[in-house]
Amino acid sequence: MPLLAWILLFSLVGSVFSILAAGLFLVLPAGFRERAMPHLISFAVGALLGAAFLALLPDAILHNEVDPHGLMLAALLGLLGFFLLEKFVLWRHCHVGTRHAHAVEGAGTGQIGRSPGILVLFGDALHNFVDGVLIAAAFLTDIGLGIATSLAVAAHEVPQELGDFAVLLGSGRSRLRALLLNILSGSTTLLGAVLAYFALGATEGLLPYVLVVAAASFIYIAVADLIPGLHARFEPRAIVEQIVAIGLGVVVIYWAHGVAH
Repeated sequence: MPLLAWILLFSLVGSVFSILAAGLFLVLPAGFRERAMPHLISFAVGALLGAAFLALLPDAILHNEVDPHGLMLAALLGLLGFFLLEKFVLWRHCHVGTRHAHAVEGAGTGQIGRSPGILVLFGDALHNFVDGVLIAAAFLTDIGLGIATSLAVAAHEVPQELGDFAVLLGSGRSRLRALLLNILSGSTTLLGAVLAYFALGATEGLLPYVLVVAAASFIYIAVADLIPGLHARFEPRAIVEQIVAIGLGVVVIYWAHGVAH
């Protein structure tokens, strides 16, 4: 299969398919969603950290004739950049934060106004565009790395999209309109992937730096947005469940990265 076809297929997995999965999840009983959400978030933490430390960073460092100090500087600047973007409400990953909690409380009632829904769509479109760039860069390096990166993107997109659905519903959109708007914002993943395929294909020297920025993105999402929400549960059983789900996420990414080599 041509490389561009791989990129387009897994860009769909990381965006539109994740949105559809979140939409399907939303129609399930509320009690089931509440029980399943912590497991999804824990799995996403493992997938993101596994992709960053076991796939993206090693592949970037092993790239021919690349200064590791320059790569680590790019990773550090990436982390700081994502922090600043989130501060300016351009990068909204708050899967388990107050934004999504309040949105769920007002979902379907129109209590939170329409402006937050617009901000969510804008932030998601930008975020999904960048995801497309990262997926394309990973595939241009190695098919196994591309698959692992796409799975990590998909893993954290499902809980994120659930929160975004709640914001859109709370701002007065119908379920169908919220789904269509999320699919529209998710389509920017394909745009980012196609543009990156042609741009990075002509400038191969940039690939390792894009990979470490991708790793920085995954680490930031896992550490700044997802893990704090897991600390809300202190029961021994919950801790064990979190460790198992995180470990499963790591194993899946390790397997996906290795099986295609």
